[in-house]
Amino acid sequence: MRILFIGDIVGKPGRRAIERLLPRITVEEKIDFTIANGENAAGGMGLTPEIAVELLDHGVDVLTSGNHIWAKKEITSFLKEERKLLRPANYPEGAPGRGSGVYQSRGGEKIGVLNLEGRVFMKSLDCPFRVAEKEIEEMKKETETIIVDFHAEATSEKIALGWFLDGKVSAVLGTHTHVQTADERILNAGTAYMTDVGMSGPLASVIGIRKQIALSRFLTQIPSQFDVATEEVELQGAVVDVNLESGKATGIRRIRVPLE
Repeated sequence: MRILFIGDIVGKPGRRAIERLLPRITVEEKIDFTIANGENAAGGMGLTPEIAVELLDHGVDVLTSGNHIWAKKEITSFLKEERKLLRPANYPEGAPGRGSGVYQSRGGEKIGVLNLEGRVFMKSLDCPFRVAEKEIEEMKKETETIIVDFHAEATSEKIALGWFLDGKVSAVLGTHTHVQTADERILNAGTAYMTDVGMSGPLASVIGIRKQIALSRFLTQIPSQFDVATEEVELQGAVVDVNLESGKATGIRRIRVPLE
């Protein structure tokens, strides 16, 4: 099975990249299943039901998220209803929505998707390591193919989770920093790993935000409203090949596709 994992979609430019590039990539790369992190798809922070439906209609099979999923109030009820939208599984009991699910690929094969959020330099949530063990145990009852989106800040925490889950899942792929890393590899026990798959949005920016706004904040320390940049748009992510019988990864490759 070939899985496409798309990095954080940022604002309208990122959504435009999905609309225009995903159909072509799906055909050219022979993709069986697509996962995308959509927590910044609405104006650079948050996600609305309308935009979530738009992304699903453009060919994304499952949307993952992270700490900004709560930015738009209207997403709360949608999280309860739409099983193709995940929020991190390690939020405390009572948080709306779900953190994992088992879905079907285009060929009918089952694939598990788990969304987790890190704790280093972020909120104090339930332990992503312990939560991962419980969620994976349940998904293993249905499938050996499991992809983990670890939405975290610290590279050390991401790498640690990769080793912790090595051999237990097909891939551990990082999101949140919006900067694609060059450390894709298959770990010793067969799990594909990449610290951050990158950002789908404008590269002529500071992690998606207009340069002038970001520079002003750094220089003056005065808060200002974020505004999504528009130039040099790319779709970034990773393509992972998985052996369906074992659930082990047989290949991982990062991709960067510019929007012409």
